[in-house]
Amino acid sequence: MSDNLVVLVERDGSGIVTVTLDRPDTKNSVPRAGWIELAEVFGDIAGRADDRVVVLTGAGGDFCSGSDLRGGDSADSPRRAMRIVNAALLAVRDLPQPTIAAVSGVAAGGGFNLALACDLAIAEETARFSQIFARRGLSVDFGGTWFLTHMLGLHRAKELAFFGRMLPAADVHALGLLNKVVAEGEALAQAYEWARELLALAPLALSQTKEMLNLAASGSFHDSVLREAAAQNINGTTEDTREAIRAFLEKRDPVFRNR
Repeated sequence: MSDNLVVLVERDGSGIVTVTLDRPDTKNSVPRAGWIELAEVFGDIAGRADDRVVVLTGAGGDFCSGSDLRGGDSADSPRRAMRIVNAALLAVRDLPQPTIAAVSGVAAGGGFNLALACDLAIAEETARFSQIFARRGLSVDFGGTWFLTHMLGLHRAKELAFFGRMLPAADVHALGLLNKVVAEGEALAQAYEWARELLALAPLALSQTKEMLNLAASGSFHDSVLREAAAQNINGTTEDTREAIRAFLEKRDPVFRNR
């Protein structure tokens, strides 16, 4: 991993691993190097028998605002960028150990879907969620097309994806996308409480149960991810996307020209 860490890993000695996205100045947006790092971290955890439960959270009062749109390696094509993002997604979702997202503040775009990629998701009552992609001139990625359609149904999925509205935690919980909403400042404590309960269960049985549930629910999950990458490869090269990013950085509304 790089010396400029985006992902912090802490082990408490009991089997609970806390993975923290640590870019609070950007609401924990993740650059391409950060997605690579996240995939490496979860790949490492997958091979450690002593790592029993993972709690995923963000530093500084926010969970994750998605991918960093401020730039990156200009040599990277949108296709390569999506391969990097998808590797991180699959590393999180396919981890043998159970994962718990502890969400505070903003969970937007890939950050929203990162929480959905975890097995359990807890949010503070002040947390806010958005499938922001369309407002940035992008199509949904990080598994969102699969998560939303499978968890909500097609029409609700389209509503969230088309409008990209910022939703309070209570509304997201009512949709069935969160397991629990807790008071402000309590998400991590609740996540650790559940993690300790999971530690009391047989690791292999829990891992097998997770795998079987995922397989039963997933259907064409991997095909969905490939379709997302193909669509994002097109969107990532458009003038509308460049305009959306400029507008975002300049704190104004974008003017889309369908080109």
